[in-house]
Amino acid sequence: MLFDRPCAVVDLETTGGHITRDRITEIGIILIDGERQERIEMLVNPGQPIPPFIEQITGISDAMVADAPPFADIAPALLEKLQGRLFIAHNVRFDYGFLKNEFKRAGLAFRSEVLCSVKLSRLLYPQYFKHSLESIIQRHGIVETGRHRALADADALLQFLQLALAEHGQAQVEEQARVLMAAPTAPPGLDPEVMERLPDVPGVYLFYGENELPLYVGKSVNLRSRVLAHFSGDHRQNKEMRISQQIKRVEWVETVGEFGALLQELQLIKSLQPLHNLRGRLSQELCSLQLGPQDNGYLAPRIVYARDVDFSRPDALYGLFRSQKEAKKALSELCDGNGLCQTCLGLESRGARKGACFAYQIGRCKGACVGKEDADSHNQRLALALGRLKLQSWPYPGAVAVRETDPVSGEWEEHLFERWCYLGSRRAGQSAVQGTPRFDVDTYKLLASFMRKPLDNAELLTL
Repeated sequence: MLFDRPCAVVDLETTGGHITRDRITEIGIILIDGERQERIEMLVNPGQPIPPFIEQITGISDAMVADAPPFADIAPALLEKLQGRLFIAHNVRFDYGFLKNEFKRAGLAFRSEVLCSVKLSRLLYPQYFKHSLESIIQRHGIVETGRHRALADADALLQFLQLALAEHGQAQVEEQARVLMAAPTAPPGLDPEVMERLPDVPGVYLFYGENELPLYVGKSVNLRSRVLAHFSGDHRQNKEMRISQQIKRVEWVETVGEFGALLQELQLIKSLQPLHNLRGRLSQELCSLQLGPQDNGYLAPRIVYARDVDFSRPDALYGLFRSQKEAKKALSELCDGNGLCQTCLGLESRGARKGACFAYQIGRCKGACVGKEDADSHNQRLALALGRLKLQSWPYPGAVAVRETDPVSGEWEEHLFERWCYLGSRRAGQSAVQGTPRFDVDTYKLLASFMRKPLDNAELLTL
């Protein structure tokens, strides 16, 4: 007896890792009822080509599944086998999500309690760093009959569960399983079915209340886990509590990768102004510091605004600030940290006496205000202090695209930019969806960061 209830130990082989775009190619299930077991193994025609990379891993080719039944043909009988059972799989959201989507396409509703053996392994064997099925097989000496084939992997998983029961005892394993199956509860106003439909893919999610204005916009490389984290009672904070009391609807937009999710989040926050998103709102006073000479030979920064300068060619522009107040605060901190004179930089009026600035009187200025430091020395120290804030000039002759590619399906999405302005995004066979180009501090920082350190499965292309 595995657990005190009917169980199904499941493993699937698929054409890729996307639970809505890809399809099942093989099903392996071990049904457990007390001491009785029933093993199900079948190939499935996915209705789409199997990528060479996947064929190399699983050994399942297009020729092998050509005469296999499509999922819709086996769906009713398979649903009858699985109904009412605890659904156990390694990385259970992958297998459960694939099956749930396949049943939905066949016009059937499938729902089950799930148990993830990856998470169970982490709880029972915290001394180990890796908990992939490969690692579990090696460390426990599990006998395998055909790695990366569905029934063989399901059998290896069953062996692990039996070993865990023998080592830790039925009571401890069941207690840890109960902890894992205590899923986050949907907020009172939200349909629980929504939580079942959330995909394990990158993208952006939107929480709505009673009206059409969103409460909150967020992003993640895994939409399902991030949204559910908002409703976890163990980690709920004041903001999550407030959102959960108001939420009535969840929407999401899937992206190919992380960069698209980050970019989409910025665009939605600025255009929709969600109630609970304070960071990332569109600044109407975006400004920078620009160095220029004074009559006395001392360089001084002045505040310039996005409406007046070309931020794509930021010669002698330093820092991006959301308001004049923020710019002056940054400049004041720069003075304090580098012994610069606030009167020379225009932050403090000399007054009628034209004497020493306040910072000089308390030993924080080297005396430019009273002639003890010449202009060349002060200018050099100012330029050095401002150096870390210098904006990066647009380094390309024209537009560029950040292309993200799904490593399994090959699907790609491009995000177009010119002179730091976002132009729009497009996928294969589509034209770019364009808005009005404008310089934006958050988009600049996102793209500049990507240029320094590209994200996985993404590259920058010149157009």
